[in-house]
Amino acid sequence: QVQLVESGGGLVQAGGSLRLSCAASGSRFSSYAMGWFRQAPGKEREFVAAISWSAGGTYYADSVKGRFTISRDGAKNTGYLQMNSLKPEDTAVYYCSPSNSWGPRSPEAFGPWGQGTQVTVSS
Repeated sequence: QVQLVESGGGLVQAGGSLRLSCAASGSRFSSYAMGWFRQAPGKEREFVAAISWSAGGTYYADSVKGRFTISRDGAKNTGYLQMNSLKPEDTAVYYCSPSNSWGPRSPEAFGPWGQGTQVTVSS
């Protein structure tokens, strides 16, 4: 069973940057695609970005395309989400999760989940 720990969240002003990390333990994490999701209060968990197991492919939600970059380091079993030009609407708890499918944007295609890391963007 893969276990995940997200970190790197915090409070930042609009226009600022943050880099989130997702440390994975357990075998075979490197053989899964990895995704980032976010959930704001009162809203459903929404897809942000995903990267293939080989890091050769990525896809993004339209709302973050051009501002966020997903990456992973297989040797460290760690994934990253570089977030630039942050907006107040990016405020949410951010989660990472693996998937054995490529291309889905639904949370049901991913799992397990970590505890998340809070990102707050002030205007």
